[in-house]
Amino acid sequence: MIHCITYPGGTEHEKMTYIIRNKVDVQPGIKERKSMKEQSTKAVAKKKFFKMVFSRAGIFVILILVQMLIFLGIPYYLKEYATFIYSVMSLMEIIVLVYIINTEGNPAFKLSWILCVMAVPVVGTIFYIYVHLQLETRFVQNRLAALRMETEPYMDQDQKITDALWEGKSANAQLSYYLSHQLGFPTYRNTEAEYFPVGEAKFASMIKELEKAEKFIFMEYFIVEEGIMWNTILEILKRKAAEGVEVRFMYDGMCAFDLLPYSYPKKLQKYGINCKMSNKIRPFVSTIQNNRDHRKICVIDGQVGYVGGVNLADEYINEKERFGHWKDTAVMLKGEAVQNFTMMFLQMWNVSERGKEDYAKYLTPKSLDIRRELGFVLPYADSPFDHENIGEQVYFHLLNHAKKYVHIMTPYLILDNEMVTNLTYTAKCGIEVIIIMPHIPDKWYAFAVAQTYYEELISAGVQIYEYTPGFVHAKVFVSDNDTATVGTINLDYRSLYHHFECGTFIYNNPVVWEIERDFQNTLKACQKITMLDVKARRIGMKMVGRVLRLIAPLM
Repeated sequence: MIHCITYPGGTEHEKMTYIIRNKVDVQPGIKERKSMKEQSTKAVAKKKFFKMVFSRAGIFVILILVQMLIFLGIPYYLKEYATFIYSVMSLMEIIVLVYIINTEGNPAFKLSWILCVMAVPVVGTIFYIYVHLQLETRFVQNRLAALRMETEPYMDQDQKITDALWEGKSANAQLSYYLSHQLGFPTYRNTEAEYFPVGEAKFASMIKELEKAEKFIFMEYFIVEEGIMWNTILEILKRKAAEGVEVRFMYDGMCAFDLLPYSYPKKLQKYGINCKMSNKIRPFVSTIQNNRDHRKICVIDGQVGYVGGVNLADEYINEKERFGHWKDTAVMLKGEAVQNFTMMFLQMWNVSERGKEDYAKYLTPKSLDIRRELGFVLPYADSPFDHENIGEQVYFHLLNHAKKYVHIMTPYLILDNEMVTNLTYTAKCGIEVIIIMPHIPDKWYAFAVAQTYYEELISAGVQIYEYTPGFVHAKVFVSDNDTATVGTINLDYRSLYHHFECGTFIYNNPVVWEIERDFQNTLKACQKITMLDVKARRIGMKMVGRVLRLIAPLM
């Protein structure tokens, strides 16, 4: 029997959306389905294999095998030189251990590296040297420092805003001074903010604003996957590029393994979209790929900016279910503070560029009038190469200066000692500290590590809730009805130390109330974790979590 299907008129994307939403029966036959399934399985297996081989873990495994060959080969082939070779290896191990102990940095990282070197001396020693003697890493570090100097004239702090901050909450004035003078991120006024409690709301807003673009569109995202969300946005970008709007699009190179073809930037170039991958994967050559571009930035005409946890894939707008309901958040800014996001994007974009950027073309106009009711907005970025843990410092700030409460949403809880100390101390001081975690995790091993912190936190007075309907991907801190930060920064080592990240610090803006209201609404869909729940966890998962916690800084 032949089934005739009549689609509504429109683009191919509209036809695809119609099929998905209306569940049109376009299923292939049994043989075709079997063939497609086999091909899909092979493709997935291939992607997983290459991702594993070309990852940091893959390199480590290969070095393990090399070590085994060395230890097996030395006694057999190099009997005369065995003592000398073992002595050289032992000396290298001692030198590396002494160096690790005396370097600056987080003690957790030192401990993990020491365990690694001592457990597998040859592998650990070679791997440490390999990671820390990276020419590409040094190049990116130096290049970003130079680009910061180039953008500095456009990131000047208005002294009147600083003075106004000191008249209000002095602690926030101190944070503003730190982020401006040490890292080049000024605080602004005259900036409207809109909060989105789910990815669907951000998506709907972004479509409207992209349609209004007249000059330029800058987009920088961690994950991009073809589907309803990205295909809808891509159609707008193609149309805007054809109209003469400057469109630049950048995404993290890891997408080339799982989600997009390696040649995808060339495809977008044909549509007039200037596209590139940040941190391209170069297997076995560099570890720069360990420093993922985890930022999610969208800037339109220098007037509108978006930031938050929402990537460009269908699970983020609940068009595809992976781990139950996907709870995510984002913020849209309109006004002067958008300029920080513009400069953040241009800094990252120009890491691999040779020409001179005309930054003045993309400046946000400033108003002479002050809208005091909008408070203060401070967009900031965090780089693994600037020797400042900006994301963690902002989180410490909210914890250390809270008077009533600190409410947190995070998908991961893999903490260093400093964060544990701050969370527990704040709770012990009588401040209400509540953390919302996922109930359905996306990574079982990360969840196993996170649960190892539950007992210590709960015993100190920190309240932990899990979002029963599914997965929380939000990265939110809100405090005392007046201060909040929303961004891309998770409570784990990867976000706090390894990745490129960004966020927005907000003070005395009405949007803070919206963020707290969403937190309370989300809390209603959560279950509280008690000490009995902690004790009832399976022994096997407890042991796995404890072991993985030892190497968490290197994961």
